[in-house]
Amino acid sequence: MRDKEGTTMNNFVIISGCSGGGKSTLLAELQRRGHAVVEEPGRRVVQQELRTGGRALPWLDLVGFLRRLIAMAQDDHAKAPRDSKHWVFFDRSLIDAASALQTLTNEPALARLGQACDYNPQVFLAPPWPEIYVQDTERRHGLDAAVGEFEQLQRVYPLLGYTVSLLPKVSVAERADFVLSTLASN
Repeated sequence: MRDKEGTTMNNFVIISGCSGGGKSTLLAELQRRGHAVVEEPGRRVVQQELRTGGRALPWLDLVGFLRRLIAMAQDDHAKAPRDSKHWVFFDRSLIDAASALQTLTNEPALARLGQACDYNPQVFLAPPWPEIYVQDTERRHGLDAAVGEFEQLQRVYPLLGYTVSLLPKVSVAERADFVLSTLASN
């Protein structure tokens, strides 16, 4: 992608926000439309830990879980396609995990990791959407915890210089159109 001056822009776009807010469904639609998608590290860590009997699960060892998320998010970023002609959408980012770790432990994780991976300055956040929120074997926290997570991310991303757009509560096709048209207009 190129900006108005013709210089290459970062094609790594973060889709984050409230758990259960429709991010995965949106990302599946963007992938169906031909864009690369990097799956959420949290679900992958939980699936791996459950499969292997590990303890780095948010309900057993939250700090261990967050450290695994950070490592996976860094690896995802390093391995993502670098073709600047196409968007690469990340289901959450290193910033999400670093923010949660910092809140939990008071470690300066955001200062250390927040700028470690370069993403597009436009970030999309899924707001809380109680009508579609569901818990499952991998998402055991309730809507209140998901809303708290969203509120934290809504504060953190702008502090790091990102422009945040809230995803509208519309059909998945309309959400995908919103994301792509917002990116095209920047």
